[in-house]
This record gives sequence, structure tokens and C-alpha cells, in this order.
Amino acid sequence: MKKIRTGIGFDIHPLIKKRKLILGGVIIPFKLGLEGHSDGDVLTHSICDALLGACAQRDIGYHFPSIKKYKNISSLLILKETRKKIKKFKIINIDATIIIQQPKVSLYVEEMRKKISDALEIKLSCVSVKATTSKHLGNIGKSKAIASIAIATVAA
Repeated sequence: MKKIRTGIGFDIHPLIKKRKLILGGVIIPFKLGLEGHSDGDVLTHSICDALLGACAQRDIGYHFPSIKKYKNISSLLILKETRKKIKKFKIINIDATIIIQQPKVSLYVEEMRKKISDALEIKLSCVSVKATTSKHLGNIGKSKAIASIAIATVAA
């Protein structure tokens, strides 16, 4: 019998000028982008942490520290490398929520799902991406930050 495991991931980054906004590997047209050592993709980072957590493999910062090698790297590449690190596990499901006030990202969700499923080499039906606002509360509600939370289910 296979052992089912779950992991949770969370990430938040401030929005800054002169940076592209990338979520789930998709460039979203917007006046601000996410600060970060890599491309700042909070969606992909939360999924990496959820997968690593499900496999008891520490966290994204442990595996991909803020060093020159990873400066401005695509988070989809980090996701692919995360998949290699947990290769003995079968990914069953990913469920992620982006917490964002603006811009609206619903038009880009299917492209995000496709890029994530391709990077992880799993079926599109195994990846769920949703978005919600924070009802104008806090830094996210003031469009000063974007966050994401994800859960991953794997089988050992």
C-alpha cells in the first residue's frame, strides 16, 4: 500500500517598480512586479515548498539559497529541479491559491496550470490554481504585495 503524504507551502513578496510580474511562469501585464532573488514567482515558490514539505525535504530556501547561481532564475526551473529532488514520490495533486488584490489574473489561470503541470510532468487535471483578494486588507489589499498558499499530495 502506498503512503499518502501532504505538504503546505506559503510565500509572499512585495510589489516593486521595474520588475515583471510573473505568476505560475506566466508574465502578467501590470505596472509592478514581485521583488525576489529569483523572478519572485510566489505561486511557484509556494508549490515548491508544499512539495518539499510533503516529502520531508526542508524548504525552497534550503535547496535554492539567495546566491549568484539563482539570481533572476525562472521559478519554473526551480520547480523542475524540485521535481528531480523528490523523484521517488508520485505527485497526486497540487492545489494553490494566489492572494492578490490587483491585477485580476483569472484570464491567466489556465496557462499557469499548463506551465506548472508541464514543469512537474503531471497531468493538467492534477493542478488547481485559484485566486482571491484580501478585501483591501493589509499590504496585499493595498496592492503592495502578493501571496500564495499551496498544498501538495504525494504518494511514497
